[in-house]
Amino acid sequence: MFVTRFAPSPTGRLHKGHAFSALTAWSAVNVTGGRFVLRIEDIDPTRCRAEYEAGILEDMAWLGLDWETPVRRQSDHLDDYGAVIESLTARGLLYRCFRTRKDILASIGDAPHGAMEAARPGPHPADEEARLLASGAPFAWRLSLDRAREALGDAVWNGLSFVEEGEGPNGETGLVAVDPEAAGDVVLARKDTGVAYHLAVTHDDALQGVSHVIRGQDLFEATHVQRLIQTLMGWPAPTYRHHRLLAGPDGRRYAKRDRSVTLAELRAGGLTPQALRAELGFSFDD
Repeated sequence: MFVTRFAPSPTGRLHKGHAFSALTAWSAVNVTGGRFVLRIEDIDPTRCRAEYEAGILEDMAWLGLDWETPVRRQSDHLDDYGAVIESLTARGLLYRCFRTRKDILASIGDAPHGAMEAARPGPHPADEEARLLASGAPFAWRLSLDRAREALGDAVWNGLSFVEEGEGPNGETGLVAVDPEAAGDVVLARKDTGVAYHLAVTHDDALQGVSHVIRGQDLFEATHVQRLIQTLMGWPAPTYRHHRLLAGPDGRRYAKRDRSVTLAELRAGGLTPQALRAELGFSFDD
C-alpha cells in the first residue's frame, strides 16, 4: 500500500513551503490511493509549543486536506525511542559523547585529516567517561561508524542505496548510492530530549508503514544516515521523493527562521485556499 506522511515540527506557523510539501504528499495519495499520515515531530521541548501544533491542524484543514487520526505526537512516545537506544547500546553501536558542539567545531581546525575525523570524536577514555558521568555532565549518544561497519560487514556497508523517485539538489535520481560516513558519528539521542531527529523519524516511518517519504530537497542529505539506521535496525527502506524548494520574491527559500509570511497571515489578508492551491500548482474539487 502507498503510505506517505507530512511531518512538521510545531516550532512556528506553517508557510507556503510547508503548504507545497503537504499538498505534494497529499496529492500523491489521492492519485495512487493509500494512506496520508500527519505526524507531529515535537521532540525539542525548548522550541515546540502547543499553540503551534494547533495552528498546524488549523492550516492543514484550511488547505482542504484530511489525514488519519489519531495523529502521532512524538513527545508521547519517548519510551519507544528509548528502547531503540537501549538496543543499539547493547549491541555496542553507540557511545557516550560529552563534547559540546563548540568542542567539535573547535577540533575541526586541529584535526590532522580534516573535518571527517572531527565529526567522529570516538569514545572517551574509560576513566574520563566515569568521571564525567559521576559529575552529572550532559552527554549525547553517538552512533559509532566503526562499530556499525563491523556489524554490517563491508559488502552491506558498501552496497547501501536508496530509490529516489524525485530529484536531489544536484539532480540525483533513480538508484542513489549511500555514503554512510557523510554525517560522521551522528547523534541519535541527547540527555535533555531522549532522542534526536534521525532516530525518531526512521522509527516512526517504519512503525507507521510509510512506503514513500515525500519531502523537500533540503532533507536529501539526511537520507544517507537514515538509510544506515534503517539497515542497522532491520527496518524497511521507503522510496524517496525529494521535491524542489519554494522561494519567496526575494529569492530566498521559505523558512521559519527567516520569519516567512505564514499561512495564517495570508488567510487573514484574504487569500483563499483555492487561490493558494492554484498558485502552488494544485487543483482539486472542494
